[in-house]
Amino acid sequence: MSNELKITIIRSNRKTLSIELRHNEIIARAPFRMKEKEIYKFIESKKNWIDKHLTKINERQRVLDELEPYTKEEIKQFTAKAKFEIPQKVEFYAKQIGVKYNKITIRCQRTRWGSCSSKGNLNFNCLLVLLPDEIIDSIVVHELCHIKQMNHSARFYAEIDKVFPNYKQCHLWLKQNGGMYLNRIPK
Repeated sequence: MSNELKITIIRSNRKTLSIELRHNEIIARAPFRMKEKEIYKFIESKKNWIDKHLTKINERQRVLDELEPYTKEEIKQFTAKAKFEIPQKVEFYAKQIGVKYNKITIRCQRTRWGSCSSKGNLNFNCLLVLLPDEIIDSIVVHELCHIKQMNHSARFYAEIDKVFPNYKQCHLWLKQNGGMYLNRIPK
């Protein structure tokens, strides 16, 4: 295991210890009463798992770093296509969900696929048009459901499941593959 990894311990009312790997950081979530020595022993016992996942993270980052940025012309084309396609999907799903929305804005965003304001304004990333259709639909449904539930509670996800039961698989796909698209936005 690399010695360069920062270790952050987050204590809470939980009963078990877990670790998460983010780039060059190990996040240990531990119960309040667990001794630091036990936490570090647990982390050491997970050395192989950490090394394996760190290799995956570094390989993915290497691939991302090699991607050519989109040109200004490509971004203009994505935006034009999104301004045509996304509103149709929003209208279709808004009827199914039973919500009314305000305005739709299409932007080239580095970190978000979509957002919904408390006024019902919807923002979508122009890069959505590069994703599989089902993934676009899942993002549209996600943002529209925020009109009913302005949070990420169990009730919010229940609203999504009513209309889009395949949401979890789409969300996972986006988490695994979305960086390949977002990382190509020029800096």
